[in-house]
Amino acid sequence: MKLKTSLIVGSLVLAVAACAQKPEAIQPAYVSPTTFSGFSCAQLQAEAIRVDNALAQASAQQTQARSNDTVGVIFLGLPVSSLSGSNVAPQIADLKGRKNVIEQMQIHKNCSRT
Repeated sequence: MKLKTSLIVGSLVLAVAACAQKPEAIQPAYVSPTTFSGFSCAQLQAEAIRVDNALAQASAQQTQARSNDTVGVIFLGLPVSSLSGSNVAPQIADLKGRKNVIEQMQIHKNCSRT
């Protein structure tokens, strides 16, 4: 009986570990600075706004995926969003990386940021 309980708890721990990460816990991906090196300050500002909007949308989707995974683990024992492709962690990592590089380029080019 003790072994069965341990197996169930272990399975649940693995299922929870497979759940979608919190958006704020996702680390930025590497994005080459040359991606934005030819951009003017105005272009960098416009791209920063676009990336911020996309990051907000992806973060909301990731938060929903995390919630769905929690419900799925509780009721089915499976992280349903992570299995169905609703987990957008790679997209968030890329957007965070882009945001960092854009900010670095704005500093490098002495752009005024508003």
